[in-house]
Amino acid sequence: MEFAWNKPVLTIYKQRRPAEREPFAVVRAKKLNVSKSTDGDLTGSITDFFELMGTVNCLTSKEGAEDRYIVCWFDDNEEDQNLAGRRLTGVTFSSQVECKLDAKDKRTYNGSFKAEHGKLT
Repeated sequence: MEFAWNKPVLTIYKQRRPAEREPFAVVRAKKLNVSKSTDGDLTGSITDFFELMGTVNCLTSKEGAEDRYIVCWFDDNEEDQNLAGRRLTGVTFSSQVECKLDAKDKRTYNGSFKAEHGKLT
């Protein structure tokens, strides 16, 4: 099963015990894709995202690639906004997140991930 969201605002938390209440970053992505296999495995990618708040530099490091994250967003296509919250937990990035600089020194990032659990609908 394939899911896709265009231009989502993603709130990213480090997965810790006790749970963190403040995100370390809020980003805007061009596209978020999530695939759910018949076995229940969740994989996906975040395309061309940039920071709105905080910094995602830790995602580009080796330690950041080994850490676990929680990614939350709202589905704008959901009619009932009380049910629009979406979440992935246990997110690990498959490889280091790539960073690109454009002519104006604006940073954009791309990354693929796996997740342990997800609330997608």
